[in-house]
Amino acid sequence: MPTPIRAMTALLLPALVLAALSARPAAAADWTLAPAAGDFGTGRQSFAYTLAPGGRARDAVTIANGGAAPLRVSLRPAAGVTTRAGRLALVTSGAAARNPTAWVKPARAELTVAAGASVEVPFAVAPPQGAAAGDYVGGIVATPAAGAGPRLAIPIRLRVGGAIEPGLEVSRVRVRYDGAANPLGKGDATVTYTIRNSGNATLRAQPKLSLAGPFGSGAVAAGRLAVTPPLLPGERWTVSAPVHGVRPALRLTAKVAVVPLLTDAAGSTTPLAATTASGHAWTIPWALLAAVVLLAAAALTVVRRARRRVKHA
Repeated sequence: MPTPIRAMTALLLPALVLAALSARPAAAADWTLAPAAGDFGTGRQSFAYTLAPGGRARDAVTIANGGAAPLRVSLRPAAGVTTRAGRLALVTSGAAARNPTAWVKPARAELTVAAGASVEVPFAVAPPQGAAAGDYVGGIVATPAAGAGPRLAIPIRLRVGGAIEPGLEVSRVRVRYDGAANPLGKGDATVTYTIRNSGNATLRAQPKLSLAGPFGSGAVAAGRLAVTPPLLPGERWTVSAPVHGVRPALRLTAKVAVVPLLTDAAGSTTPLAATTASGHAWTIPWALLAAVVLLAAAALTVVRRARRRVKHA
């Protein structure tokens, strides 16, 4: 059976931190949930492994009851998802792009921890033969009996060995132009687009955006756009970005370029080749139309005066 490789936390989602686990083991008022000390080290805040398909890692969690009464707890595997707030959440139900819950097997699903005591519960992580290479995020969620406090969770970051192929896609580029505030001049636009992690590695993305008229005329770049949170393979992230000072030019074209950012084991971030997409919107160039109308009216006036002169000659 393949031997698990030591955890490479910096390589596997260095920026993903479960909100409930910042700087210390998950803790409620009277009890805590933490990675057990063992072959993978001490003082860990989460679990991280690199395994070949068919491999297995054995580890454990420690539940400590600091209260004055026995604590009844259930343990369940969970899947990781990125919330709209850009944070990692662990869910025991619902859809996840890559769900490793079937690979996480706690040795006990229910247990009681005596007052003032702690219990170590082993678990195994075992991606099956044929598991697709790349990054997965799951976790273990501990839920106390009713009235004993909120549930606690610890993430598990797993990289399944094989070819790592990072990639992003950009789609659904939409442009909404609002020139009502200044119909004869420049206005504002909002460009909405969706980024999807189409590869098998966790990535952040740095987007760039510009708007232009036909043949690139009147190009305007958006301000610096925020880097996305880490996106797990298969996840989508929708962005709406304002662009100011846009001149209506009959047909506006939005160009979105997204640079994937891959973080290595040393914590260094490498930008990869950009992915681009475009979208369009029709606008009415009121200033140009007004100028055309004025010129047409002036030309018509000249023609009429010329006809009158000819008639009276």
